[in-house]
Amino acid sequence: MDLEPRTFPPRPIRGVRAVYARQAGCPSDFAEVTADFEPWEDGFTFEVAGDAVVKGTHFEDELDGFHAAVAAGMGEELADQGTGTTVAVAVVLRGIGVHLIDSSDRSFRMAGRLAVRDALIRAYGPPPRPKRPRT
Repeated sequence: MDLEPRTFPPRPIRGVRAVYARQAGCPSDFAEVTADFEPWEDGFTFEVAGDAVVKGTHFEDELDGFHAAVAAGMGEELADQGTGTTVAVAVVLRGIGVHLIDSSDRSFRMAGRLAVRDALIRAYGPPPRPKRPRT
């Protein structure tokens, strides 16, 4: 099934919130991100808003790594869109939620990927489901 060529995002998509939480023992995984996706020049641009909110207890030296992990996850997810989607987006990170023990770069990378998936659904609707063969 071929999809129409499209440019992401087709319009501003603001307030995208994604939570990655896995309880699989201790430590677990937790990351929350809120971001805006704005139409921009071709490619992927990422920035942290000057007034970005940080919820939760954290070590100050962790924040840069968490921000970089969000950007990496978003970049990976956008790269997975294939040739039918032209990426032309500026992402502004508006806030993150952290947990002193359970937050990690890996958690924020996954939350970044989930935020992109949510923004794509807001922009284009859910991906088509495969049809079952008739018997």
